[in-house]
Amino acid sequence: MQKYKILSAIIIFAGIAAVSYAQVDRNELQQNLPQVTFINYEGPYAKIDTKEQIIQLGVVLGRQISAGEGRLAPTLAAMSAESRRTYTYKLEAGTIGRYFVIHCVSGQENGKIDADIFGLGVDTGVDHIRNLRWIIQGYLQNAYNYSEKDAFMLAEYITIYNAVYRGSWDYFSGRYKMQVMENLAKDKAGLSIRYDEWPGRTLMLIPLGSGGLSAVDTSTISDRRVVEELRKEDDRGVPQRQGMVELKEREAEQAERQAQVERQAIRQEENKNAQERQNIEQERQQTREDQEAGKISQEEAKEKQDELDKREQAVDEKDQELDQRRDEAQKLENFAEKKTDEAQQERQNIAKDQQSAISSPPEEGVIGVMISKETPTTMGRLLRISMTGTEMKRAALDSVHIRTLSMVGGKIIAIAGENTGNGAVRLIEIDQSSLEMAKQGDDDIMTGSLLWINASDLYAITVDLKSKFCYMGRFDTNLELKAKSALRVHPNAALTIQQGRLLTQDENGNALILDPADLTQK
Repeated sequence: MQKYKILSAIIIFAGIAAVSYAQVDRNELQQNLPQVTFINYEGPYAKIDTKEQIIQLGVVLGRQISAGEGRLAPTLAAMSAESRRTYTYKLEAGTIGRYFVIHCVSGQENGKIDADIFGLGVDTGVDHIRNLRWIIQGYLQNAYNYSEKDAFMLAEYITIYNAVYRGSWDYFSGRYKMQVMENLAKDKAGLSIRYDEWPGRTLMLIPLGSGGLSAVDTSTISDRRVVEELRKEDDRGVPQRQGMVELKEREAEQAERQAQVERQAIRQEENKNAQERQNIEQERQQTREDQEAGKISQEEAKEKQDELDKREQAVDEKDQELDQRRDEAQKLENFAEKKTDEAQQERQNIAKDQQSAISSPPEEGVIGVMISKETPTTMGRLLRISMTGTEMKRAALDSVHIRTLSMVGGKIIAIAGENTGNGAVRLIEIDQSSLEMAKQGDDDIMTGSLLWINASDLYAITVDLKSKFCYMGRFDTNLELKAKSALRVHPNAALTIQQGRLLTQDENGNALILDPADLTQK
């Protein structure tokens, strides 16, 4: 866990609203549960993949699993009920070194459940929880035919669920079937809150349900601990929770419809069986009468009675199958009732949280920065603090170079990021409400460069990452490079503008005078 301190320098913005902590139900938070706050790489990127490209990583896995299930479906359908209770199969998709899925399904096992194991190999590059959720979304859409909206909402729950229970071996072994546990590893089970601990150390569990809208076990991923994590968000996780409520209501409707269709089919079969029993009894009576009247021999009567015995046995077997189908229909009805109850209870909880938010008006705050004592560079995380000193909001963005945080033309501008992995050091604009990165520049900035402001001009030291040569750059407030010095400057150069001249230092540390507009030498 990183340790932070609050910088004494604070930028004040009037009229910026934030949700008050007073609305939190304190009783429910006295649980000593580890808080799930995902630590992502928050900053500029050297290469930016589109949302569609990221989702496609999951799409490929989902299609492979779906195709495998399709091949197995006829075999499973042909199995007897007893065989289906004891069968075991496993499907694998993807590459172990990158993204992969192990689809584990087996017969009944003391109420335990099946799961998909979603793994992140050592060569995966995902470094933000949003992107990981997009990958899972693509998987769910193509493996189980969920809509885009449902799939992303489920992905949010799945990641929080796996973070809440990260490494909880007793919990996992008590809930999941043996085949699932055989494909897990204790030190990898679940999801770390730190993105740099994901590659090669992540085996997320996607609990499986009964298919259709219930392909994913929504009750498991939305248990009390998961919902409590959502309630810690500024908006109390209301959008995600409402999405889950609506899905559970649709699950209940689907299960109830299936139960009704099955009940009707059972009644039809019952009528057929009753009619067959009546026919059998009539034929038995007729056979006895024919034998007594000498119309058929004793041997012929016995053959007829044996035939009727076989037909009656077949009806008995059908009645036994109907008993099993009645049990399945009852399970569907119980499932529908359970989902309805869960949805109704959560709707009530959401309403309470919304009412609490209405009764607690937002308060204004000031924006400050927290820096890590353990970080070698002067980077930090933005936060909003109330006028009484209470932390109101903590941004996910944690790679702001704190000495560059500036207010220019009504915008918050800074340098942020690291040159690690797919990261980059760039100029960024920060959204004043969310405190997240709203925009990034296209030019690489030297780590440690300050940000100098002259009216609406921004100056920073740019760097060629291959040669490591540094240059002075002039940017506008849209973060676009307008001029760059032809002469190289020192990586730790300073900058002052006096009497229409820009004074800095060349790569050897000597004084260098440039034109502030085009950065040519004067």
